[in-house]
Amino acid sequence: MYSNFVTFWHYNDVRCLKLKNSVPFELVSSVENLGSKETSQDRASLPFTLAELKAAIPVECFQPSTWRSLAYFFLDIGIISLLYVVAGAIDSWWFFPIFWVMQGTMFWALFVVGHDCGHRSFSKYKWLNNFVGHLAHTPILVPFHGWRISHRTHHNNTGNIDTDESWYPVTETTYRQMAWYEKLLRFQLILFLYPLYLFKRSPGKQGSHFLPSSNLFRPSEKWDVITSTICCGLMIAFLGGLTYLYGWIFLLKYYLVPYVIFVMWLDLVTFLHHTEPDIPWYRGEEWYFLRGALSTIDRDYGWINPIHHDIGTHVAHHIFLNMPHYHLRTATEAIKPILGDYYRKSQVSILQALWQSYKSCYFVSDTGGVVYYQSPKELQRD
Repeated sequence: MYSNFVTFWHYNDVRCLKLKNSVPFELVSSVENLGSKETSQDRASLPFTLAELKAAIPVECFQPSTWRSLAYFFLDIGIISLLYVVAGAIDSWWFFPIFWVMQGTMFWALFVVGHDCGHRSFSKYKWLNNFVGHLAHTPILVPFHGWRISHRTHHNNTGNIDTDESWYPVTETTYRQMAWYEKLLRFQLILFLYPLYLFKRSPGKQGSHFLPSSNLFRPSEKWDVITSTICCGLMIAFLGGLTYLYGWIFLLKYYLVPYVIFVMWLDLVTFLHHTEPDIPWYRGEEWYFLRGALSTIDRDYGWINPIHHDIGTHVAHHIFLNMPHYHLRTATEAIKPILGDYYRKSQVSILQALWQSYKSCYFVSDTGGVVYYQSPKELQRD
């Protein structure tokens, strides 16, 4: 009954599920397998292959250091704890705005550590990745496994209009048919969407990151999803207990406002990863993994770069999903000569980039294998 949507095949004795025009779920985690699978297809439209890019990168860049990864995790936890101690000691409204920005930024940094866990680039040990992933994501109300699995779908299908998971464009027809409140949420309140995405996913898709019955997940992932949902439920109960003991103002000062700052950071960075007027989007046979992986852009966040673990170094991350964040800069320098003009890095400030994409990136054409963002002004011209 699913033959129109999926195919099953075997590679190196692994049974792989493949959405049509997408990369097999099991296969995408293996750089070696992807490299050999896509060589002939890459050559058809790109002057390099995935295997050639991998060969240019020092082999140690693909090796996670458990102790180094743990050091980043404990550093973030230590800073978060220290900020709480300082805020509690000062306990003054003049300090809280400073605390909110700093703590919200550290919540975001902690999310990025969990992001490495989700990609299995935190360590070689699956149990440790899952354990630290929950420790990093549960306090900020992110269901680790639910997010990990949907994020896998995003990486498997980056740049594919039909199968990408997050921040993909709507078509012109869909845009015209959207209600005013849908446009308000999708195009005006872009820095506050993440909690809604966890519950409702992106426009045109159904399911929740908290429910194992969602079509995001395989039956075998049921208990992973339930585990993460229970963890988030326990975190909410903990926050409810604090509120009962100390009141709503306490919760607002010490958690809710930093949480909102975290959400703004997450939406800002992920929006800018894949939203740019000159980044192409693909349909049908025009899309394949490496071509889609290159439809992202590196951005410089200045002195914030080391705080949020170089998450702005995004091109290499999308090509090699299992590379630890602390090797991405080295890998980027290694592949830039090969990528040439296919490597994108923004030359404008983050605020300029946000404003440019906010004004220009709304929808894409209903037809065409390679399309680019358009703005409502182009509808007015028509």
